Amino acid sequence: MKKTLVLGATDNPARYAYLAVMRLKQRGHEVVPLGNSDGSVEGIEILKGQPLLEDIDTVTLYLNPQRQQAYYDYILSLRPRRIIFNPGTENPELMRLAQERGIETVEGCTLVMLSIGAY
Repeated sequence: MKKTLVLGATDNPARYAYLAVMRLKQRGHEVVPLGNSDGSVEGIEILKGQPLLEDIDTVTLYLNPQRQQAYYDYILSLRPRRIIFNPGTENPELMRLAQERGIETVEGCTLVMLSIGAY
């Protein structure tokens, strides 16, 4: 299973980032939710800041491009295999930086990818 960082996580069940954490967990993936406020999803505490993490396979983004800028160095330092840019998070600058470091970039929807078995 792919250890996944959900960047932009929230405890609001109406948000796609919440659903992503929930569905990733349901499918057996190790999930690390990272957001700006306290809370939890499916019993997993939402982390804040830029915690030291290891073995991240995938970063799935739920932050708009302007809010992503503060995380560029952090995301790249994790050396994930891929970054998923969910709808509304597409960011040519971060995509270029990632690709220059050999990180796969995907413009897609984590929820759709999970539902069709393409995650």
